Amino acid sequence: MLASIARGTLQAPLQQAYASLLTGLRSFASEPATDHDKQLPQMPPFDYKPVPYTGPSKEEVIALRKKFLSPAMFWHFREPVMITEGKMQYLFDEKGKRYLDAFAGIVTVSVGHCHPEVVAAVNRQNQLLQHTTTIYLNNEIAEYAKELADRMPGNLKVVYFVNSGSEANDMALMLARAYSGNYDIIALRNGYHGMSAETMGLCGQHTWKQPIPQGFGVRHAMNPDPYRGPFGNDGKRYAADLADLIAGGTSGQVAGFIAETIQGVGGATPLADGYLPEAYKVCGGGAWVSAGVITSVTYHRAQHLCTRVEADIRSLSSVLVGLGATAQLHACHRHTRSSLM
Repeated sequence: MLASIARGTLQAPLQQAYASLLTGLRSFASEPATDHDKQLPQMPPFDYKPVPYTGPSKEEVIALRKKFLSPAMFWHFREPVMITEGKMQYLFDEKGKRYLDAFAGIVTVSVGHCHPEVVAAVNRQNQLLQHTTTIYLNNEIAEYAKELADRMPGNLKVVYFVNSGSEANDMALMLARAYSGNYDIIALRNGYHGMSAETMGLCGQHTWKQPIPQGFGVRHAMNPDPYRGPFGNDGKRYAADLADLIAGGTSGQVAGFIAETIQGVGGATPLADGYLPEAYKVCGGGAWVSAGVITSVTYHRAQHLCTRVEADIRSLSSVLVGLGATAQLHACHRHTRSSLM
């Protein structure tokens, strides 16, 4: 865009807008930092006072992490923020400073931190029964499965609860292969599906892969990126490339196709219009796996798409928040037509 403006190929209104933007940025950059701070919007009042923090200092916590936790658990900032308390949409650090949480614990806190209704429900259950096993009967897991299945489209009515999103995708792959009798799985480049040995092979990003054996039977199709992809927003052309991949890179019969309806880790990127219905036709008898609920709108988009292309397996994260932390309930839904159920 900047090169086009420099060549004078854009229309005059765009050139004027660009000039105005440059003027504003130069003016902002020339002002003292204190003047910038005065212009920043202020958060609204919040009638809550965090509990005074009495634990180890930030420096001590950093030292403890370095000594006792795996270096794989890294923070994203040169000067990390230490969070000690959460209340609804806000977080507090060890000094009581308030932050607006726009990250939601990597999109797992769906109703705010320590929501009073959620905390009350978790406390009630803790007073009754904290743990049992599925070899005994308990009403809660059965009732929750029904409530979850009632919100699924079509015949997605069987639920298998697991421990994490990676495990849900592991289960989805096993079901797809066992049901179809085939082995090859189609995933998308730029997709993210977990960090277990199995799901790492599904990922289409080098940043989430380790130099270990992985990806057996997984073929990565071209990412139907409507912004940066070679075919733009033409979903049918990407689906044609998928058909070529299946014809040339598999036995011709695939066990399943797995994709995020909006790629979360890959940049909150939607798929090209019309891609999923066409890809569904191309994949033939393979199981259709709709995976991932990283972006805030992915689940709603998946619900809409599944009214037109009904998934055979839905691998998702359903969120429960309580006791100052976030517990994720991950579920793998399986189409009731399968003989596995």
